Amino acid sequence: MRKHDKEKKRKSKGALRICLTGFAVAMIAAGAVVLTVFVTAPGREEQETKNITQSSAAASAERTDTGFILTGPGNYDSADTPVVVDVNKNENSVTFLNLDLGKRYTLSMDGTTRLYDKYGESISLDQIETGDVVDITFLKSKKHLTSMQLSPRAWSYENVERYEMNMVRGEVSIGGEVYKLTDNTQYLSQGRSIEEMELNAADVLSFQGIDSQVLSVSVEKGHGYLRLSNDENFIGGWIEIGQSMIQRITEDMLLTVPEGSYQVNISHNGGGGVKSVVINRNEETTLDIGDLEVAQVQYGTVLFSLNPSTAQLYIDGTEADTSSPVTLEYGIHQLIARADGYQSVTRYIRVGEESAGFDIELDKVDEGEEESTQSTSSTASTQSTQADTTTSYYKVYVDAPEGAEVYLDGNYVGISPCSFRKTSGSHVITLRKTGYETRSYTIQVDDEEKDISYSFADLVQSSASNSSTSGTGASESSTSGSSASESGSSTGSTSS
Repeated sequence: MRKHDKEKKRKSKGALRICLTGFAVAMIAAGAVVLTVFVTAPGREEQETKNITQSSAAASAERTDTGFILTGPGNYDSADTPVVVDVNKNENSVTFLNLDLGKRYTLSMDGTTRLYDKYGESISLDQIETGDVVDITFLKSKKHLTSMQLSPRAWSYENVERYEMNMVRGEVSIGGEVYKLTDNTQYLSQGRSIEEMELNAADVLSFQGIDSQVLSVSVEKGHGYLRLSNDENFIGGWIEIGQSMIQRITEDMLLTVPEGSYQVNISHNGGGGVKSVVINRNEETTLDIGDLEVAQVQYGTVLFSLNPSTAQLYIDGTEADTSSPVTLEYGIHQLIARADGYQSVTRYIRVGEESAGFDIELDKVDEGEEESTQSTSSTASTQSTQADTTTSYYKVYVDAPEGAEVYLDGNYVGISPCSFRKTSGSHVITLRKTGYETRSYTIQVDDEEKDISYSFADLVQSSASNSSTSGTGASESSTSGSSASESGSSTGSTSS
């Protein structure tokens, strides 16, 4: 029994030692793990931080290499005050003309582009028009328009009917103010650029500029062309278009008429009638007058009273004896009265009675004032028929484009190259060719005793886009900035 107890105690002590030894080993192992964690943790954190820094640097370097520039209201590297010459809503772009260099450039737009009126209020692209003077900012490297504002420094005159434009002096008078026309002045019609010679004196224009300089001239109401058909019975008669245009009917005539709706009065020998017509800009309209009444020739006697009594009277270009009543056919007739020391007068009368009387009084010419011609009609188209204004037998030549019909103030001249008698003053040359767009040019013919010639650019095919600028204008060799080539030493200048 005692032996058994001793053996039992011995085994218990051995088990206790084993347990203590295992516990100690376990504690040592745990301590080693904890120590390892504390020793290795700082090194791992440093390595991870290093890796993050390197990744950021690499990402930054990658962004720099792309060259990407964020567009936005505040991002721009250039600014300008140009003229808007084209707005392309389909491509969301605007084309401008730089006034310093006279060069065009196009900028794209997106949702970040900001548009303002001259007071800084937001507007839409629909409120920006060709011819507007604007202040812009943009990213030149991206050709991106950042902002565009109607320039607060710019002035404008809208829908001007009364103005005096002189291309010789490079000036235009509007409301008593005189402004300068320069080589950079833009002339626009229906969104396309035109030459100043394509303006007609009857066009309704809008002007924009800065200070005394005109930067853009836009045609708000332009002109088209009217041709008569079946007019054989009315040749030599008269055509009245609206209230402001009267002209003798000639064979194969082509008239330049302001766009709009008109009542056209045709008269000849007491016959004729009234017809309606609509003239569209840059389009040719044909009016058939074959159904109008053709009357038997009727005559009336007209007694003229002239003051001064020494004045000469020309009726339809022929000098008349006014010492007794003059017999005239029923219809419209042109009168020109002139006398030395007096201003000439041009007037139109309608004879429709057996007898009538007309008083014509001329105003004296002030000392130092050049003689001028007063007219009751606003059209200048009849100047080519006034024999008394012809300067000798000098001629105006139209050399180009070849093969085009040439009309002078609506009257057919011939097929170019051709010429016509030189008469001083403002005239309209119209060029027409089947399959091509008709074009008209306003020229100012001087009174020098020299021949002059013009060469205009080729006409544009009628199927061409309205935005095409070819076929417009002409070049002048002797006068800077003009639009016609000219021989001789006379000016050949242009004026509307």
